[in-house]
This record gives sequence, structure tokens and C-alpha cells, in this order.
Amino acid sequence: MGFTKKHIYSDQVNTIANFTKVIGHPARVAIIQHISEHKDCNCNDLVKAVGLAQPTISQHLAEIRKVGLLNQKVKGKNLFYTINKEQLNECRRVVNDFFVKTQVSCSK
Repeated sequence: MGFTKKHIYSDQVNTIANFTKVIGHPARVAIIQHISEHKDCNCNDLVKAVGLAQPTISQHLAEIRKVGLLNQKVKGKNLFYTINKEQLNECRRVVNDFFVKTQVSCSK
């Protein structure tokens, strides 16, 4: 993967980019939707629901976890995931604010 110059952008711009990167992949959207509809999903549940291989699901889960959208807990040998509602709300707010401010700027 190429080197990006994230340091030249503001924290706000990087945050927006990170959130939208997560929801910019259809598999991640499907994973987030499934977890939101079914509490305490593990990777095997997601493999069956989404139809991707376990290593691929695990990679997508790692990307979603990076932005804090998932809570995980250990039960026995399995990890179970739920949506971090506070971070989901923050993601929604940040992305919505970006579009609102952009729309206002375009109207000037």
C-alpha cells in the first residue's frame, strides 16, 4: 500500500477519512449491519452471514475496530462483537457535519 501524508492534514480531516474508509467497503457495511441486528456475533456467524472467508472477515473486523466502532468480549475461546453505540454516534455526527458544512459552503 502506498505511503500517505496524513500528517499534512488536520485531525478532523483524518477522522472523516478514517470513518468513511470503514464504510466505503461493502463487506464492512454488511458486517456492521449484521452485528447491529444480531447481538454478540462472532467471526463464524459473520462468515455465514456475509459469505466471505474467515481470514477476510477478520481483516475487515480489524479495520472496523481501528475506528472504535466495535466492542469485543471474550467468551471461552471466541471473540464476540457488538456495535459501540457512542462511537457510531460520533461517526454519524462527524460525517454528517462534514456534508452539512460542505453543502453550506457550496451555497455561498
